[in-house]
Amino acid sequence: MSGPVVARPLRADARRNHEQLLAAARHVVVERGAGAPLEEVARRAGVGIGTLYRRFPSRPALLRAVVVDALQRTAAAAQAALDEESDGFSALVRYMHAALDLRVSAVIPAVLATTDLEDDEVRAAREASAALAQRIVDAAHADGSLAADVTFGDIGTLLVRLSRPLPGSIPADVDEQLSHRHLDLVVDGLRPAPGRRVPGGPRLERRDLRSFGVPRDAGES
Repeated sequence: MSGPVVARPLRADARRNHEQLLAAARHVVVERGAGAPLEEVARRAGVGIGTLYRRFPSRPALLRAVVVDALQRTAAAAQAALDEESDGFSALVRYMHAALDLRVSAVIPAVLATTDLEDDEVRAAREASAALAQRIVDAAHADGSLAADVTFGDIGTLLVRLSRPLPGSIPADVDEQLSHRHLDLVVDGLRPAPGRRVPGGPRLERRDLRSFGVPRDAGES
C-alpha cells in the first residue's frame, strides 16, 4: 500500500519562475483586469508561455494562486510590522505601505467574478491577513497613536482607493510612487491631535464590510 504523496520542493530556478509569474500576474491583473492575456504575464515574468502553463494549467488556477500569494505576503508584512515597530502607528503605516506594494487591495476586486473567495485555502489566507490587520489597528488604538474614530474599515477601504491605478497614460512605476505619496499625505489625518476634525460618514468595522458584501480583504488589507 503506497503512502501519502509528499510534494517535492521546487528547484531554485523553478521557484524563481513561480515567484516571478505570480508577481507579474499581480501587476498585469491590476493594470488590465482578470482577462488580460496570459502571454503578457509570461513576458513580464521573463519566461515562455509553456512555463506559465506548466506551473498554472489554467487562468483560474493562476488567479487563485495570485490571490493566495498576495494575501500571504500581506499577512507576513503585517506580522513583521507588529514584531519590529516600536508603536502601533508606526506598525500601521509600515503595513499600509507594504499592502500598496503588494497590490492586494486592487487584485482582489479585479478577480471577484472569476475566483471563489470562499475556497478553503483562499478563505484561510483572507482570515489570517484580516486578523493581523485588525491586531495592528487594535494595537495603535491601545497605545493612543491612532485616533479612536479611525476604524478597521477606514484603513481597508483607504487602501482600496489608493491601490487602484489612476486613469490615463501615467507610467506604472510613477502610478505606484504616487500611491505611496498620497498615503504619506493622508497619514497625519489618522493621528489623534488637538483640534482634529472628526470625519463624517459611517464608521465601518469588519462586520459592516461583511454585511455590505465587501470582501474583507478588498476592504481590509
